[in-house]
Amino acid sequence: MTKTQKNEAIEVLKEKFSQYTNFYLADSSSLTVGQVNALRKVCFEKKVEMRVAKNTLIRKALESINSKGYAGVYDSLKGQTAIMFSENAKEPAVIISSFRKSNNAEKPVMKAAFIDTDVFVGDDQLESLSRLKSKHELIGEIIGLLQSPAKNVISGLQSGGNKLAGILKTLSERQ
Repeated sequence: MTKTQKNEAIEVLKEKFSQYTNFYLADSSSLTVGQVNALRKVCFEKKVEMRVAKNTLIRKALESINSKGYAGVYDSLKGQTAIMFSENAKEPAVIISSFRKSNNAEKPVMKAAFIDTDVFVGDDQLESLSRLKSKHELIGEIIGLLQSPAKNVISGLQSGGNKLAGILKTLSERQ
């Protein structure tokens, strides 16, 4: 690889790291070509972009963006590295987990994950990352919780308006 090609690869990686706030580093070294193609197909279907790059190029791209912010990821840059970029923080974890189960394999192994500003290192983090809730799921749950008391009051008024009026009258007469 010439110096110009390396610089171009670093620029492409910088764009991807700037575009996505979530990425996973995985080791897919022992996968066959067919398995890698199947993994890429699943990633494409789930809107996860997968790239393989040299560790030094990845490190240079990350350092040129923010050398301290990505410091926790640098130790994971050993061996063959596949990068999985995603808008959804949990999608690459789900892909890796389901791919392993369907192929009865131990690979790909998650080396590290960078989610927003947090770094998760090691394959043991994969299960907890696959259970993360997206921003939209959390907002939906909060809205549901906020609507619940109002729905209870409304249903109480609709179903037993006379009962509620009787209770309010009794309470007012006590005082």
